[in-house]
Amino acid sequence: MKNNSIVSDIQEGKTTLGIEFGSTRIKAVLLDASLNPIAQGSFTWESSLENGHWTYSMDAVRNGLQTAYANLANTLEASYGIVPSAIGCIGISAMMHGYLALDDDGNLLVPFRTWRDTTTAQAAEELTRLFSFNIPQRWSIAHYCQAILDGEPHVRKIARLTTLAGLVHSMLSDTHVLGLDDASGMFPVDPETNQYDARMLAAFDARFPEAPHPIQSLLPKPLPAGAAAGTLTAQGARLLDPTGTLRPGIPLCPPEGDAGTGMVATGSVAPRTGNVSAGTSIFAMLVLEKPLDGIYPEIDIVHTPDGAPVAMVHCNNCSGELDTWVRLFADFASDLLGISLPPDEIYARLYRCSLQSTPDAAAFTPVNYVAGEGVTHFDAGIPLLLRDFSAPASLPDFMRSHLYATFATLRLGLDILEPEKIRIDRLFAHGGLFKTPGVAQAYLAAATRSPVSVMQTAGEGGPYGMAILAAYRLHCMDTAQPLPLFEFLRQTVFSSATVSTLEPDPAICTGFDRFLQRFKAALSVERAAVQTSLFS
Repeated sequence: MKNNSIVSDIQEGKTTLGIEFGSTRIKAVLLDASLNPIAQGSFTWESSLENGHWTYSMDAVRNGLQTAYANLANTLEASYGIVPSAIGCIGISAMMHGYLALDDDGNLLVPFRTWRDTTTAQAAEELTRLFSFNIPQRWSIAHYCQAILDGEPHVRKIARLTTLAGLVHSMLSDTHVLGLDDASGMFPVDPETNQYDARMLAAFDARFPEAPHPIQSLLPKPLPAGAAAGTLTAQGARLLDPTGTLRPGIPLCPPEGDAGTGMVATGSVAPRTGNVSAGTSIFAMLVLEKPLDGIYPEIDIVHTPDGAPVAMVHCNNCSGELDTWVRLFADFASDLLGISLPPDEIYARLYRCSLQSTPDAAAFTPVNYVAGEGVTHFDAGIPLLLRDFSAPASLPDFMRSHLYATFATLRLGLDILEPEKIRIDRLFAHGGLFKTPGVAQAYLAAATRSPVSVMQTAGEGGPYGMAILAAYRLHCMDTAQPLPLFEFLRQTVFSSATVSTLEPDPAICTGFDRFLQRFKAALSVERAAVQTSLFS
């Protein structure tokens, strides 16, 4: 039976659409006027290592955008008998950082270089000294600086720099802008002005007079949440929906990074709130009450979508190696036993079985480094699995050890911030890792020594957060005195949200600490494997 209210929202264009380009999936989520998800669509992709750089092709970007939206539209037609010709507002988000250099005609000058690259150590170190502000290797300005230092020929042709979210947004709207969180992962943003830091811009131009343009002229304009960010052009409408059903003129909100959408998806944008987003990578976002006293090469300082400073502990590796093992078990079940289960059910059964493990998962110590890892200073990674032959091997131990490993490097990064005495009242967690209730959530609580809350929408993740930012843009358009983003989330989005909170379990805390000691010791083996180029 059709829901007449939802049909009316679709017909009248009262919906909001969030599309996020994640590291393994491009996912679209449509919300009704009450901000409930009513349809999803997705496209699976993965990065490749080409000529020393992690990348995705632009053909995959376009195909994934269209496929995710088409799947969503097909779901709407099947469920409600209608395909939207109008949407209230659209938002684009994507993996932060990386390097997209375009010429005057908007053509890529070199293939997209993603956040996963660890090729910019020289530039990151030099810029950190120049700015007296930590510039991680992932940041766009580090990529650009490294290209200058390496004398790459394409530099002299650059007319614009952007992120993946900024690129897709410009393809749809022909505007060169970014939300504050994504912009702050390109170049440092001044929290007083919500613009790029003027002192650092001047310092960069003085240090690199050979650059073809002043750096600010290349960067997208930073915009706070709720600001006008262009409208869907006719060309953009055809790109998103080649059927021609979707009409141009739809407003877009500022494009954001996946860190910003994670903060929004969990309502964690005010000081003393924090969230952990777990997928192929994992990061903790801690909204600060005051600037950090120290400079930490392993810690990013970025911003919430409305401009508050955030300490970001970003780890390149999280569930990639875990996912590989789950796929292996799924193949065993289907190919040899003839048992075929939906992927979510396979994950749920394996995750739940980990609860029967010994607290420290004593038999196994995996190092889940598929790629390099800045927190522990690895330029490359090789997945590693060590087994203690004196401990009985079991599937529960195997699964718990791999789930522990997804949080181990995050814990090491959080330990770096211990001198700052950052106060966080509660951590919110989101991402596919938390779809199975009470498992990864319990392990994260133990790893962080903090209560961890998961909302009912935790599995929706970034695209849901992006659709909420699109709804906030509508609120700002339609309201004479719009609420601050935090109040909009508190009063409008999460006022009746179902929240599950787990306190740290002392037994799991002790077990995780034992595992972490083994994990840290295993990093010396990991380093030897990487240095010997074991699989090159």
